[in-house]
Amino acid sequence: MRSERISLEGDPAAAVRRLRALVPGAQSVSDEVAKIIARVREWNDAAVLDYTRALDIRGVAEPRPLRVADDELDAAAAALDPAVRHGLERAIANVEAVAAARAYRETTSVDLGTHAVRLGRAPVWRAGIYVPGGRAPYPSTVVMGVVPARVAGVREIVVCSPPGPEAEVNPTILGACRLAGATAVYRMGGAQAIAALAYGTDAVAPVDVIAGPGNLYVQEAKRQVFGQVGIDGFAGPSDLLVIADRDADPEPLALDLLAQAEHGPGTLVIAASPDPPLLDALAALLDGGAETGALAAMVEVADMDAALAFADALAPEHLQLAGVAAEALATRVTRAGCVFVGEASGTAFGDYIAGSNHILPTGGAARYASALSPEHFVRATTEVRVADGSELAREASPVARAEGFELHARSMEARIRDNHPR
Repeated sequence: MRSERISLEGDPAAAVRRLRALVPGAQSVSDEVAKIIARVREWNDAAVLDYTRALDIRGVAEPRPLRVADDELDAAAAALDPAVRHGLERAIANVEAVAAARAYRETTSVDLGTHAVRLGRAPVWRAGIYVPGGRAPYPSTVVMGVVPARVAGVREIVVCSPPGPEAEVNPTILGACRLAGATAVYRMGGAQAIAALAYGTDAVAPVDVIAGPGNLYVQEAKRQVFGQVGIDGFAGPSDLLVIADRDADPEPLALDLLAQAEHGPGTLVIAASPDPPLLDALAALLDGGAETGALAAMVEVADMDAALAFADALAPEHLQLAGVAAEALATRVTRAGCVFVGEASGTAFGDYIAGSNHILPTGGAARYASALSPEHFVRATTEVRVADGSELAREASPVARAEGFELHARSMEARIRDNHPR
């Protein structure tokens, strides 16, 4: 894998636009996804199974029932390789611990004199987690999606994943579903799975929130059903920015960049440093890497402040800080999906076992979005208790009438007590 070389001068946002422009734009699948969603809404399970047969199994076998039976999940968990099972269990424990620390369950009451407002939190009833299964199985995504929903208190957590040519979901995914606490698993993928989760079919009850990565069809489907359900966001190609100083060892950092490049076409891996020899060493190590379709770039910056400005403009999915001067930036970072501090903190740990979540904002969305957490499965609640509405009615009814809502005004005025002081 070869890398672009950029010398950062002037506005870092301009350099970011140049880099992002090097990644080919995804073709529009909006119309095709709309047809799939419409067909699933009209033809129910039959449409989902037709698309499963054509797009996932590709006619090699007949689709199996959409829902995976509980005894199949038990068998898959029991058949896991012991080392894989141990790794998944450790990942589940770590992700659960971090998610529990992030979960906010306290209620707050605000006394406003004339009335009180109580603010609380309540989990959604049903959540759907999409787990990709095309290029490779992703049991780690099961952990990252199911555990935060379970910690949030969601009653039913359903997982869907596309079956392979044998009409089965990868057994490691099924085992991970059982270990992580999914309540149901469905053999379905693509835009048809998102449509089934959003609108429901005979076999699939509709959910309240859909989360998880997937291909362009999956993400476009999530975009189109948003409003019918909540979504975690639009997940695009992965990206990693490594900021390193001259003290950093280039070999593990090159492996970190190459590892992220494994995510394939559209992935953006960048190293930024004020040390040209370090960038040269990284470029040479990347040049020997396998061709994945990812884009690599070496960005020469004037100093660490310039590196931070570049990171803020890029708002990367993953930000890795290596070397004493780079690590000192950690407390100043405000725009990154997840920050990995220190040369031992490779991004791959976050993808699997560190406890952070690997479902992260991509494409610069870390400017406004966050990693998947229990917050995505919780809604804020508000409770209003008015003991005496006289004062509020007198103050608000003129505003209602100014807006042309006479009955709003009269509704409030009906609560004025005759003996209330005027």
